[in-house]
Amino acid sequence: MSEKQSGGFIGGLVLGAAMGAVAGLLVAPRTGRETRRILKKSADALPELVEDLSTTVHLQADRLSETALVNWEHTLTRLKEAIAAGQEASRQEYEQLSQPAPVVSNGSSQD
Repeated sequence: MSEKQSGGFIGGLVLGAAMGAVAGLLVAPRTGRETRRILKKSADALPELVEDLSTTVHLQADRLSETALVNWEHTLTRLKEAIAAGQEASRQEYEQLSQPAPVVSNGSSQD
């Protein structure tokens, strides 16, 4: 799995696990008091979960920024090389067109 996909997968996994836990608690056959106690524990853990998810997203964004920067630099280098090659080809073509045409004789003389 590429780095780009792994961050999204991990974030989705964490978020899905949290949502599944809440859904499981809501439909579980427990008393209201027990369910509230479990939900309170889950709510207390939520800031840590959000912080972990935020850190993961931030790291993934940094990786994507670095990748985009490297790709931009490669593209810019290739563009500069293409421009230089085009300029050189144009210069050579201009030089060829600027040279006088050779005189062609047909081998007969007219006196």
